Amino acid sequence: MEVPDWRQQRATGAMKRKGWVRIGTVWGLAAVLAAGIATGSLALEGLSLITPGADKDLRAALANASQILAAEKADATDVREFLAAAQGDYGRLLGALYAQGYYSGVIHILIDGIEAAAIAPVAPPERIGVITITVEPGQRFVFVRAEIAPLAQATVIPPRFAQGRIARSTVMQESVAVAIDQWRAIGHAKARATGQEIVADHAAQTVDARFALDPGPRLRFGPLSISGNKTVREDRIRAIAGYPQGTTFDPAALEKSANRLRRTGAFGSVNMHEADTIGTGDTLAIEAQLAEAKPRRLGFGAEVVLQEGLSLTGYWQHRNLMGGAEQFRVDGRIGGIGGSLSGVDYYLGARLTRPGTPDPDTQAYVQARLEHQNETDFDADRASVQIGFNRVLSDQFAGEIGAGFAFERITDGLGTTNFSSLSLPISIAWDRRDRTDATTSGTYLAAGLTPFLGFNGTGTGARLTFDGRAFRPLGEKLVLAGRLQGGTVIASGLAQTPRDYLFYSGGGGTVRGQPFRSLGVSSPCGARGGAGCLLATGGRSFLGLSGEVRTSFGKSLGLVAFADAGFISAGAFGSSPSGAGTWHSGAGIGLRYDTPIGPIRLDVAAPVSGPTGDGVQVYLGIGQAF
Repeated sequence: MEVPDWRQQRATGAMKRKGWVRIGTVWGLAAVLAAGIATGSLALEGLSLITPGADKDLRAALANASQILAAEKADATDVREFLAAAQGDYGRLLGALYAQGYYSGVIHILIDGIEAAAIAPVAPPERIGVITITVEPGQRFVFVRAEIAPLAQATVIPPRFAQGRIARSTVMQESVAVAIDQWRAIGHAKARATGQEIVADHAAQTVDARFALDPGPRLRFGPLSISGNKTVREDRIRAIAGYPQGTTFDPAALEKSANRLRRTGAFGSVNMHEADTIGTGDTLAIEAQLAEAKPRRLGFGAEVVLQEGLSLTGYWQHRNLMGGAEQFRVDGRIGGIGGSLSGVDYYLGARLTRPGTPDPDTQAYVQARLEHQNETDFDADRASVQIGFNRVLSDQFAGEIGAGFAFERITDGLGTTNFSSLSLPISIAWDRRDRTDATTSGTYLAAGLTPFLGFNGTGTGARLTFDGRAFRPLGEKLVLAGRLQGGTVIASGLAQTPRDYLFYSGGGGTVRGQPFRSLGVSSPCGARGGAGCLLATGGRSFLGLSGEVRTSFGKSLGLVAFADAGFISAGAFGSSPSGAGTWHSGAGIGLRYDTPIGPIRLDVAAPVSGPTGDGVQVYLGIGQAF
């Protein structure tokens, strides 16, 4: 894409640029030859930026453009560095003026009273004492005419590029780029700017701006060539990319193919390069330039909670298991080490994912998991297998559907109970967060529905879940974060529902300050338990609310104040027993320390209400709470 060269502007009247000269090839060569000449030391006594008549925004833009001010902030000590920065600042400051609509500016950069442009690079001063930058912006110019032609149908040029509006150079650049992008969006891949006429009338303080475009022919996607792949097979790359050869050129479709390849994780970089020339039959060849990522990856994590003990997690991943960008990942966890509430828990899981199956936007998966859980009220052993498909519906929206079988053996005060069920898990997620590890703005919404069919006394019903998160920045240092999560089990009775489908509250993922899974329900044991026997289990319904105020200070530190609340009921939402549940809550403060692998989290919380907690809970882990 070609954009205007602003150095080719011509102006009526005298455009004042006192003290400005262009340092051409001769000066540049001389500077290189003089690089080895010794210079004196820097003894900077004063550095000032004087901007008479400039408002706060313009002064800030000029200060940001100046390399002299940047060098001073960086504690530079080389005289030649300051001289080079000064001589380059004429152009940078002039560009900052143009960007704000000022075309009659006067710029002086004095080094100990001498104009910087007049100092030869081959003879730098032995010392620099005082540097004074003076920028007189003059008056702002407005557009007397603002035209781009020809335009693609339905092109909407930025409204700031119009007669009577401030004639900012950045607006001209943006408007031409928008016009070219609109031509490209309907197939004219080689659309470009072919001419420009920009006339600044200093007497009238106006700018006459006209741009000519050449859309070129409408093109179709030509052949796709692939380079850079070493272990990922070309046929799988083509299947995953879903390259639309033969269709009308569309930059969005090309980027979609690139994103499909990026999502596999098998490639460190993906670049779709358009051919420089048009091919036979008005086609445009594309080259997929790939760089494969390291195939294997190992990771680990740790979390410490005061009463729950130490939890260790780890995974091993292969990004290209069989040469088709298949991901194979093994996850493991050991929890409750040294905890006072329950025994040691552990699980081991594996998942194989094949992208581009059966179509470019869908990936197939198969997974299995073994788990042992040692809780205060029961022990559980579980095994499950599942197959399914995950589909990307848009950049922000994805869905998943699967089919699985699970077996669960529960040992509690009543003896041993087995649960067996077939399930059809379905989930959707809409993710509009700016980032996932330390979100500052956006929303995240997810919902799940898992119908299950029970065998040998296991109930039949459905489990519904939801998770909503919202993040709103208040200035540069403050973020408000909120979360609403919950779920319910319908149709299946409490005693007949697999324990893994029931809900608990308390701990780092629900209510900080309350012990882990401390809030459940107590129900009659039935015929096996005798009169007065109560069995502690999870509930059929759960609701959780969390709020955080996050602030940061320095480069890496953050402070968080938070409050959480949770509700558990024995009945499903909407049924009469659901209102007879119990609430509990907690609150506290936390510290965050940013690292390349995510923020390290330290939270200290205490119970606020409810019957389940007593004393302070401490949480140490990696990543935000949500």
